[in-house]
Amino acid sequence: MLTKRNPNGVPQPASKYAQTVEGSGALRWLHVSGQIGVTADGAVLDGFEAQCEQSFQNIVACLEASGMGVEDLVKVTVLITRQQDVPAYRAIRDRMLKGVETASTLMVVAGLASPAFLVEIEAVAAKG
Repeated sequence: MLTKRNPNGVPQPASKYAQTVEGSGALRWLHVSGQIGVTADGAVLDGFEAQCEQSFQNIVACLEASGMGVEDLVKVTVLITRQQDVPAYRAIRDRMLKGVETASTLMVVAGLASPAFLVEIEAVAAKG
């Protein structure tokens, strides 16, 4: 079971995420490596929105392969290369995660493994 909290005494989230996610009982933990906007056949998609959506689709596929879904996500860490993409990222995240609140970190970085990559998302999930 996962308990999600936005405790008093810390800033409330700027968008739909939880400040803490606590697991209890016997949980299986899944750490998903950073996913980029590349399809299973190796195609790098054009544009931030397409890459971000594909990154989330890749995360969902990893979750499903372990018998999990977005409701089991505990934490997402997101790296983007352009500040201007923050609003688009938030909208895509909310849609792709179907409103599920996770602990969340978003960083704007100078670059990723390839200049073609605009976003990379890693995730942690748990299921009892």
